Amino acid sequence: MIIELGHYALVLALATAIVQAVLPILGASRGDRSMMELGGSAAVASFLLVAFAFAVLTFAYVVSDFSVRNVWENSHSLKPLIYKISGVWGNHEGSMLLWLLILVFFSMLVALFGRNLPETLKANVLAVQAWITTAFTLFILLTSNPFARLVPAPGEGRDLNPVLQDIGLAIHPPLLYLGYVGFSVCFSFAIAALIEGRIDAAWARWVRPWTLAAWTALTAGIAMGSYWAYYELGWGGWWFWDPVENASFMPWLAGTALLHSALVMEKREALKIWTVLLAILTFSLSLLGTFLVRSGVLTSVHAFATDPTRGVFILAILIFFIGGAFALFALRATHLKAGGLFAPISREGALVLNNLILTTATATVLTGTLYPLVLEALTGDKISVGAPFFNMTFGLLMLPLLFAVPFGPLLAWKRGDLAGAAQRLFVAAAIGLLAAAMLYYAKNGGPLLAPLGIGLGVYLILGAITDLMLRSGLGKVAGSVALRRLLGLPRSAFGTTLAHIGLGVTLIGIVAVTAYETETVVEMKPGMLADAGGYTLRFDGMQEGRGPNYTEETGHFTVSRGGVQVTEIWSSKRLYSARRMPTTEAGIRTFGLSQLYVSLGDEMAGGGVVVRIWWKPLILCIWGGAMIMIVAGFVSLSDRRLRVGAPSRARKTPQLAAGAAE
Repeated sequence: MIIELGHYALVLALATAIVQAVLPILGASRGDRSMMELGGSAAVASFLLVAFAFAVLTFAYVVSDFSVRNVWENSHSLKPLIYKISGVWGNHEGSMLLWLLILVFFSMLVALFGRNLPETLKANVLAVQAWITTAFTLFILLTSNPFARLVPAPGEGRDLNPVLQDIGLAIHPPLLYLGYVGFSVCFSFAIAALIEGRIDAAWARWVRPWTLAAWTALTAGIAMGSYWAYYELGWGGWWFWDPVENASFMPWLAGTALLHSALVMEKREALKIWTVLLAILTFSLSLLGTFLVRSGVLTSVHAFATDPTRGVFILAILIFFIGGAFALFALRATHLKAGGLFAPISREGALVLNNLILTTATATVLTGTLYPLVLEALTGDKISVGAPFFNMTFGLLMLPLLFAVPFGPLLAWKRGDLAGAAQRLFVAAAIGLLAAAMLYYAKNGGPLLAPLGIGLGVYLILGAITDLMLRSGLGKVAGSVALRRLLGLPRSAFGTTLAHIGLGVTLIGIVAVTAYETETVVEMKPGMLADAGGYTLRFDGMQEGRGPNYTEETGHFTVSRGGVQVTEIWSSKRLYSARRMPTTEAGIRTFGLSQLYVSLGDEMAGGGVVVRIWWKPLILCIWGGAMIMIVAGFVSLSDRRLRVGAPSRARKTPQLAAGAAE
């Protein structure tokens, strides 16, 4: 009975979403406050109903109710509890319900924390959010019902895909969806503004915190997904330019551009039309990612669904929202004021350059991702666009942007001094070049671009710190005064600095592991040795073991350096009993910011085992930089000016009140 209650809750959520989609926007057009206020109540009700439905599905997984088809297809009674819970969204139907839950959660947040918004804008935003909610609730109920029953109920489930039975499933999809769906609020703000035909700096202040929250969550989701694939799949790679990886990366690039564009609009009331377009584009790319994962047009380890009916339904949603948004933009854009003017050499100019490069990079990734699909649809020919294309095109586009990033904060608004900014960055650039020269010398030559890339990362880090030093007056005023100035800076300034530092750290990790990693593939028997990264690994043999729902064979390695044992590594191969599907569990040991990575291959006829050993220098910088960027997002969000979204009305001081009375 409780399963049916979860299903009925979704039906009621659909009805509530329809009310929220219609009445507030009518109230805004008629100036009816009571109709507009219904939007907030409906948003809260929708969240409670969808949350109840999600809780019911989770309960079915926890108690292994195999009368529910979704539970039978994706769970097993012997599966550990954490994987039963995370398995709720480890499939198409459950993940769509999580998608919907996060969507109504953001709608509720707008309703609860949007008190400073103009009534008509808030009503229109909630209505647009409800349109999206209605579409995806219909999609779930008509094509992806997670509460469908099986009669008679099977005695045991088919188990979850073994690759997904990992803590990464508990973290990666929710974070990714928080990012994907979070951008829906920016989209709704853009559509609401186009409906009203009014966009100003206050609009940018309201949009920025939502953009920042979504960008932070998406950064965390992409980083977690990268690390999960790195340690789980046994390939030893951290990014594969897989089409579904690209589908998450493109909204991140567009969202980064949106963050910077909204800043220009808030400070200078410039780039209004461009900012609205970016808000539409970012969520459109999120919808595109949803389509690619669930339409069946891709064969990927990330893909959920292969049912063409679902693909057609999502394509219709895609066309309606993206096509409708761009049509409304085309109708309204000519009536919007372009905003303030500024010189090319200025902080606004630097942020425009940032936007141009990021959007061009997004278009490049989009082209490389969709071209094979379009070509196959038109001609039947199958081609693949792989890492060489993306590395070359994307890398070349990013170089000028990375060089220009430290300049932006050092340039004045409206009109800046490029020579002065370059002079202030001289020390950072000099230290970066020195680091590159020292690395080139330490490596006895080798690829020239690698030391330069790491030097560029050092320059990014020091350039970001330079901005804070100059703003505090360090070196020009007394230390206590400089510290007081530093502590008095807005938290968003620290967030910007941390984000740029994180970018530099990630760049160092990417360049180091790409240029200097080593790979050894060898057949090993017990007692044999192999060298990697200055360490010696001795293969001690295989051991058999058993988990709750799998059997495994584990290889044991002793790691030594200079003849002294320093650690041990276990690497295993698992076979899950329900699906008879093997997986590889890589053995990883960390040394500072570098790692030894050991993966087992096939057993050979002579009793040996194929072993792949990688030495990955500074690879943790990749995810360490991402973590710094995530912290930067939270630091910026803690700034009251962003947390509130728009400044509250100032209270009258007694003096002003007295003056008014006179």
